[in-house]
Amino acid sequence: MPSPDWTCPAAEGPVDATVELPGSKSLTNRFLVLAARAGGLSRLRAPLRSRDTLLMAQALRSLGVGVEDVDADDWLVTPGSTGGDSTIDCGLAGTVMRFVPPLAALARDDVAFDGDPHARTRPMGPALEALRALGVDVRDEDRGTLPFVIRGSGVVRGGEVTLDASASSQFVSALLLSGAHYEQGVTISHQGAPVPSQPHIAMTVEALRDAGADVDDTETDVWRVEPGPLNPLDVQVEPDLSNAAPFLAAALVTHGRVHVPGWPQHTTQAGDDIRDILDEMGADVVLARDGLTVSAADGFTGVDLDLHDASELTPVVAALAALADGPTVIRGVAHIRGHETDRLAALARELGALGAEVSETDDGLRIVPRPLSPGRFSTYADHRMVMAGAVLGLAVPGLVIEDPGTVAKTLPTFTDLWSGMLHERSAQGRTA
Repeated sequence: MPSPDWTCPAAEGPVDATVELPGSKSLTNRFLVLAARAGGLSRLRAPLRSRDTLLMAQALRSLGVGVEDVDADDWLVTPGSTGGDSTIDCGLAGTVMRFVPPLAALARDDVAFDGDPHARTRPMGPALEALRALGVDVRDEDRGTLPFVIRGSGVVRGGEVTLDASASSQFVSALLLSGAHYEQGVTISHQGAPVPSQPHIAMTVEALRDAGADVDDTETDVWRVEPGPLNPLDVQVEPDLSNAAPFLAAALVTHGRVHVPGWPQHTTQAGDDIRDILDEMGADVVLARDGLTVSAADGFTGVDLDLHDASELTPVVAALAALADGPTVIRGVAHIRGHETDRLAALARELGALGAEVSETDDGLRIVPRPLSPGRFSTYADHRMVMAGAVLGLAVPGLVIEDPGTVAKTLPTFTDLWSGMLHERSAQGRTA
């Protein structure tokens, strides 16, 4: 059920806050899949607990894997495999609907997959055809979407496969994460328009190497995982840098300062690109040993950006663009029409309804700031739309966000953290 509407708080002055964020969804779900068939007990330290990661944990439990809470913050993962039919709820999680089927092919019976209504519109065809080419029996009635059934036989031949991953880098990551368990490993060749979100594939490759896999990514658009066992993991999950974006954006909108502790010095998270984006818009961005600090004393400018490799930042950047001192062009993100919602259409519709001048292009948006008026900001069951609305609400008093609870997909505590950020500033202002 949709959650009650949220009249998001407007800023009463410059924000001055420290915001501690939970772990990365992308890393948590990759580590879970790798741990599911590793050579022993794995420990994930401070993983994200959100709808997407809880769905992943439950999916693995359905496949006979143990995922247990320990020491309040950690997960212990005991590898396993199932011998009985099971059904997996993917919700609206792309990582579940794409990462789990190659693993489920190693089970010994049927595994059925389904999810939320909109999940049935998200592209799966190239991933399912690739599994068939590797020797997996897939039943999807030629839809190329959820629902479908993986008829596991306990082994997967593997080998070479060519696919078009231009709709999602997850098609590549999905096969890589399970490929070491296939008899011939897996060699994936991409054929098509450029693969979006390439940093996510780099993240998968790095996680595999952490588990001892032999991975070759030296050739452009070709990835190879050799067959062999994976080592157990003991990993600290980095903060989710994409989820940090709206909080850091608040520094620009309010001419304030936001500090995010624990920001990694090296990372494969695409969300790290927010540092360069905010710098280009005019913020003061400092990465130090204790974390990342963004501050802004004056207004901020529009920009011309290619977000092909960090497309999850598009909604927050679009919200900033509607408040900037000049037009913004966002390029390279045509593929986000197939994300949790058609994000380009949703952003154009919602920003336009508030008064901004927004036009869709072939691969992005052109946004010209105009005076904004409060209204109802629809979110389309998309967590990133909630975050974009919150950024706008800082400067548009009375903005009402529909279904803020959908942000539980990646950050269940978002509204509490948001209010806490503003309260911290208010409390400092009262004691100054």
